[in-house]
Amino acid sequence: MNLLQRLWAQPLLLLPLPPLFWAGNLVLGRALAGSFPPVSLAVGRWLVALACLLPFVLGTLSAQRQALIRARGLVFACGAFGIAGYNALGYLALQSAPAASVAFLNSTLPLMVPLAAFMLGVERVSARTLSGIAISFVGVSWIVARGAPSTLSGLSLTGGEPLVLIAVANYAVYSVLLRRRPADLDPLLFLAATMAAGLLVLLPFWISELAQGATIPISPGPIAAVLYIGVFASLLAFIIWNRCVSTLGPSVTGASFHLVALFTAALAFLLLGEPVQPFHLVGAALILGGFGLAAAGGRPSVSRRPGEARS
Repeated sequence: MNLLQRLWAQPLLLLPLPPLFWAGNLVLGRALAGSFPPVSLAVGRWLVALACLLPFVLGTLSAQRQALIRARGLVFACGAFGIAGYNALGYLALQSAPAASVAFLNSTLPLMVPLAAFMLGVERVSARTLSGIAISFVGVSWIVARGAPSTLSGLSLTGGEPLVLIAVANYAVYSVLLRRRPADLDPLLFLAATMAAGLLVLLPFWISELAQGATIPISPGPIAAVLYIGVFASLLAFIIWNRCVSTLGPSVTGASFHLVALFTAALAFLLLGEPVQPFHLVGAALILGGFGLAAAGGRPSVSRRPGEARS
């Protein structure tokens, strides 16, 4: 068994990778906010991801056509919530929302996932996982508040902030819906189909954006950024995230989302020269401690319906 096979068999070791890739996406999204139209950026990333994935799934399409047709409702829902809704709204929010507000509100995902899982009857969340999520959320809040919790009261919910909450709620629903993927449907084919469905949902909004005069930059920098977002923050991150959800459950996997704030701070220090303050270290310790506690809860008990995926 080679290294990649060993990693694939140990999803806990894979769990930090999607947050790392998404932290890079957040840094690039901020850098492109004034020059790259948000819906066009979302469409570009998924076109790149789908183009990379298609050669690996076309061979299974004919054999699994009927399974894909039977799951068409789930495919469309995952595409609408996870591919279109989360990403396009996130980029749109970055056009106007303060970075601190976006970081704080994005970190509500691990809290929304268990709520969505409970409401949809998919998963019962352990007390250890909830405790780890809460501790990690305190760490994120400490970083956003720069070590002064009283400043959190000054965060507004105007401009793009409500869009962040809607985007995060979309991704929480997507993470829970992944548990309903039929066992006989190839996971990569399912992911490719959800990408196509998400692009279909984005199409009218993209046409509207271009009709209003938006232009897509074609210089090397933005193109390289879209390629990174498409390959790493979209294709690889979603493959690994889906694998972790199917094996560890949405609540444990969702707890890892708090690592995005930690990795974003590290990348900002390495790439942008932003200094690391003591409150960063305190917050990072809480984030890692809470993540470790949530992950140590293992695979939670799950209520499956007939035909749900097993791993």
